[in-house]
Amino acid sequence: MKVVETAAELIALRRAREAGATGFVPTMGALHEGHLSLFARARAENARVWVSLFVNPAQFDDRADLARYPRPVEDDLALLRAAGCDLVFLPRERDIYPDDYRYRVTENDLSLRFCGAGRPGHFDGVLTVVLKLLLLARPERAYFGEKDFQQLQLVEGMARAFFLDTEIVPCALVREPDGLAMSSRNRLLSGEERVRAPDFHRLLARSVAGRQSADGAAAELALAGFAVEYVADHAGRRLAAVRLGQVRLIDNVEHP
Repeated sequence: MKVVETAAELIALRRAREAGATGFVPTMGALHEGHLSLFARARAENARVWVSLFVNPAQFDDRADLARYPRPVEDDLALLRAAGCDLVFLPRERDIYPDDYRYRVTENDLSLRFCGAGRPGHFDGVLTVVLKLLLLARPERAYFGEKDFQQLQLVEGMARAFFLDTEIVPCALVREPDGLAMSSRNRLLSGEERVRAPDFHRLLARSVAGRQSADGAAAELALAGFAVEYVADHAGRRLAAVRLGQVRLIDNVEHP
């Protein structure tokens, strides 16, 4: 597995790579089984698998949240070697934002709702870094999990809007045995919070099965001790974001 730290080196390797499709998985690190499912699918569908590890400062509206985001880089590299990844892009901030983030991608509809409503500029940061990474790596396919369903839709829309050659491949949400959606932020939960966290998915799924309104689901989550940011129905899904202590959790379930 090759570890690349500069944009120039990645571009050189991209230009020199042999024939065959490249599958690309952009991540912010703190890898878990959900990420490994993306790597496995990319490995099955492509000649090579490239991964990026970059905690993107442009998508954080809270600097304290950025500071505490987990960064177990050596553990992540070990997992990627075991997963059979061919290349890891581990850039510095100045490699991704040589312009100091003066140029950025903005979407002015979906990005302002749901997660975007309470996090100004969040999706500008997400879309900008994803576009930069896709232009650097030029993969045939890029893999995104459905846990961040709003993000997935925005990335798909950006790829269409800018005529990108990369196919955006959605991958199913992966859960812990107790139902909690796998997330890098789960490791920030205290022991007590980790015990309570699965109630988020349980109550959200129950609200859909029982044909409860989104407002009713939000009220039940609040009664269960979650600080509710939103519960909303969109594109055949019930989307929700809550806070448990200092940790922000998101989830979604199919909503026929």
